[in-house]
Amino acid sequence: MPVHFVGSGPGDPELLTIRGRDLLRTADAVIYAGSLVPQTIVAEAKKAREIIDSAPLSLETIINHINRLHQAGCKIVRLHSGDLSLYSAVAEQIRHLSRLRIPYDMTPGVPAYAAAASALGQELTLPGVTQSVILTRTATRSSTMPPGESLNELASGGSTMAIHLSATNLAKLVAALIPHYGAACPSAALYRLGWPDAQIIRAPLDQLRAKVKAAKITRTALILVGPALAADHFSDSRLYDADHHHLFRDATRKTPRQKRS
Repeated sequence: MPVHFVGSGPGDPELLTIRGRDLLRTADAVIYAGSLVPQTIVAEAKKAREIIDSAPLSLETIINHINRLHQAGCKIVRLHSGDLSLYSAVAEQIRHLSRLRIPYDMTPGVPAYAAAASALGQELTLPGVTQSVILTRTATRSSTMPPGESLNELASGGSTMAIHLSATNLAKLVAALIPHYGAACPSAALYRLGWPDAQIIRAPLDQLRAKVKAAKITRTALILVGPALAADHFSDSRLYDADHHHLFRDATRKTPRQKRS
């Protein structure tokens, strides 16, 4: 039986995928990130005989628990916050499972940047403003940034930036981005989205750090920066333009075609 890695999304139980919920409800054992996954989601594991908080555990200990439970024939759910594809530390776990020849599968979760856009009630890409979103983070004691991935280098194109795991680095973050985006660029800090104590702080980039500090937010916040966060003057998408044809719709011309002279 495979180990089921499940992304729990931003924290709201209603944003847990149906597949993730069903796996939790039928699991014999759950190993979850206690500092990041709320109990309201863990509570879906109604049949689990063993529930283990991985927050205080080392990687070696986590793998030992998985191996022990797998050998016992348990249906295991390894529950992570957010989506498994970003900053989840899943890669190192599946590398160990592959060495132990323990099969696994992965169920994605709603990523933080998508939940943030919904919480703000807007798109992160707009025609004529930006068509790109950069997902990144800043360096910390636990993770350095590879060459070519500094904020200064990534910000040069003016795309929307979704910056994870960086609430404690806001002074450096703001200083790196202002030369590219300007002091008045719209930004937002979204704290513990999906949790009962969630907070959303909007501010011009040069005021963001002060407002986050005043709110006493030091972790578990996603930072969004970019002109798309407050743009009002942008072109409508060509997708629904009456003069635009595609596989499912013929063009309806707004003006008669001019005759060639």
